[in-house]
Amino acid sequence: MSGGLTHDDDAGQANMVDVSEKPATLRTAVAEGFISASQAALEAVKTAAAAKGDVLAAARIAGIAAAKRTADLIPLCHPLAVTFASVDITMQEQGFHVVATVKARDCTGVEMESLTAVSVACLTLYDMLKAVDREMTIGAVRLVLKTGGRSR
Repeated sequence: MSGGLTHDDDAGQANMVDVSEKPATLRTAVAEGFISASQAALEAVKTAAAAKGDVLAAARIAGIAAAKRTADLIPLCHPLAVTFASVDITMQEQGFHVVATVKARDCTGVEMESLTAVSVACLTLYDMLKAVDREMTIGAVRLVLKTGGRSR
């Protein structure tokens, strides 16, 4: 391992971490993010007037699907059998607060899955509302909680 990075080998080359000797335990991760939105965009969601349909349902489903496909998007991420994924979206005064919870019984954590779920849910909100508001900003995506495994 080079410089303490788990995905670098002794020569500094990127590689997949070997987790085959680690015990499978229940792993949980919660991530959150925020997308700012105009009052017009918020109103379009409140009144179900968005041209593309049910904005919040589409974003929730997209986030859940993304959690399940994280290893297809992040090159060195282990494919996991996600046993639970949820995406909760709360409308706030300045936009949308997105929280994703992901669980799996596996040898490695589900942090990337929860972060991916939040990111894709935010991107879906942007896509669904861009006709109303092209000034939306996605930000503050972060891991809030991690449980299970050795490094809690």
